[in-house]
Amino acid sequence: MAPCVFCNRIEAGDYHWSNNDAVAFSDSFPISTGHTLVIPRQHEPDFFDLDPDTRAAMWVLVDEVRLNLIARFSPDGFNIGVNIGTSAGQTVGHAHIHLIPRYAGDVTDPRGGVRWVIAEQAPYWSPPDSDAHD
Repeated sequence: MAPCVFCNRIEAGDYHWSNNDAVAFSDSFPISTGHTLVIPRQHEPDFFDLDPDTRAAMWVLVDEVRLNLIARFSPDGFNIGVNIGTSAGQTVGHAHIHLIPRYAGDVTDPRGGVRWVIAEQAPYWSPPDSDAHD
């Protein structure tokens, strides 16, 4: 089994925030300024298989990081995401929460937010194409 990149970062102390059960560090491939990952210290691929105390500690850290990102970057909003399993887009087999600051104008139309993970279903506010239902 290949070493876990998140476990390696945790072991090396390569994180910005922490508590007893979780750490947080900048995403290596950020989609916005301040994009941060909150990771349990325990190596577990599935977020739902973490014990409730660990999940709670992660959310406490999300709040702490959010306040820091507001102070540093003044984002206009946030997206929070958890990819669980390869079919949901998880590429690192260690549970983690994405905290993604959003900025006015960073996309043309931000409506739908996380719904865009399945692009065809995202624009629920648009009427369906009349030809599609004939």
